Amino acid sequence: MAVLRGLFGRVTNLIRGRANIDDDLLEELEEALIEADVPVAVALDLVEEVRDRAERERITDGDGVLELLRNIVRRMLTSYEAELNRGPSSPTVLLVLGVNGVGKTTTIAKLAHYYRQQGMNVMVVAADTFRAAAIEQLAIWADRVGCDIVKQELGSDPAAVVYDGLQAAAARGTEVVIIDTAGRLHTKTNLMSELMKINRVIERALGRPADEKLLVLDSTTGQNAIAQGRQFHEAVGLTGLVLTKLDGTAKGGVALSVVSDLQVPIKLIGTGEHVEALSPFSAVEFADALLEQ
Repeated sequence: MAVLRGLFGRVTNLIRGRANIDDDLLEELEEALIEADVPVAVALDLVEEVRDRAERERITDGDGVLELLRNIVRRMLTSYEAELNRGPSSPTVLLVLGVNGVGKTTTIAKLAHYYRQQGMNVMVVAADTFRAAAIEQLAIWADRVGCDIVKQELGSDPAAVVYDGLQAAAARGTEVVIIDTAGRLHTKTNLMSELMKINRVIERALGRPADEKLLVLDSTTGQNAIAQGRQFHEAVGLTGLVLTKLDGTAKGGVALSVVSDLQVPIKLIGTGEHVEALSPFSAVEFADALLEQ
């Protein structure tokens, strides 16, 4: 997680090395957390807990408070740490969601590579039929990673593509199916309605919901991630989050934002374009990286 070092840079610099802790410092800490994309309510709660515990535990110096804050963030995020689900029977089906530009297709390629490295046969389903580039990009990645792809013509019914993919997976004995979806439709059809339809098709075909309904979020978008998350969660019932672009200008607070608002675990984090730049989420490592352990 070295690539994440110092996402809470101002927070760390503010506290480290301080000889004493006072109300002015705690007020600055609150502002720094908010600037790092931590929601106001969460920032207030964090600072209040730091204040209370520092008094109880007689912590008076900056380094002690920094360790205290690190432990609080670790504990908060540990509640939202979870491994990828596996289906009770093959195939395990992952429905991957997200608006355009968040790194959804790249994340699917990384997921396919992850399962291929475990020796599993994988199929990707190109159900974003509203962008020719999405279908082409997924086909290129499938070839690179070495997995099957099910695709149809541009403008095809996405739910029909998903159905065909699941039928093909059953016939071929595929172990993992990863489904790409649209982030924006170029028709009057409502995106969320389309995703709900896909969701129903999966349930009918499998006799159970998709094993994972993963929302890919761009970590640099800050509070916009919450609004996106709410819409997708309401439509399909998310099982996990993937935070991408944590190697860029992300401030890190988005992790605290989305889990506190959606109550959905973070399953994976993306830290680059390389096919192996996808890691299981670790609350301890993430908190330590945020606050430069």
